[in-house]
Amino acid sequence: MAARWMGAQRIVVHPGACSKISRKEAMRLAKDTLMKAVKQADEMGLGDIRICPETLGKMNQLGTLEEIMELCKLDERLIPTIDFGHLHARGMGCLNQKEDFERIFDTIENSLGRERLHSIHIHFSRIEFTEGGEKRHRIFADTEYGPEFDPIAEILVERELSPVVICESRGTMAEDALSLKNIYRKVESQK
Repeated sequence: MAARWMGAQRIVVHPGACSKISRKEAMRLAKDTLMKAVKQADEMGLGDIRICPETLGKMNQLGTLEEIMELCKLDERLIPTIDFGHLHARGMGCLNQKEDFERIFDTIENSLGRERLHSIHIHFSRIEFTEGGEKRHRIFADTEYGPEFDPIAEILVERELSPVVICESRGTMAEDALSLKNIYRKVESQK
């Protein structure tokens, strides 16, 4: 109901953690919980509000790209939230070349189709990580941390995608969101 009161069209959810259970059991529980949420939203007349499972940055959490694709296959209204910082942290700094980002977009399209790829939900910030994955979100000026936004902007323009992009910089969200917008606009103007 809070989403309706705020005029939200999407809510982002964390799929869960493994803790003391197996990853397989955690996924089973996450699927069950997500489908109960979808059913309850429908019963409450909130079926038009999209639920967006998010990729997560810590190794002990559910939220690999593949796990999010599996969850989103449960219902066509589920839209993935791709947090590029989280994926970069999980992969120990794996997002460095444009091709690394293209693989993510290709995985989404191959798993969920062009329509859902077109309207994905994106979280972006630079990120600090350890062997356990995500440590903390960083600001855009912290250039010693990745990933970079430019390849994402290029792919969004080239593939004519219209995602919602949320900046999750630590403490400078508004300023960094403007930087992301400016990068996107620059790429768009060069097309």
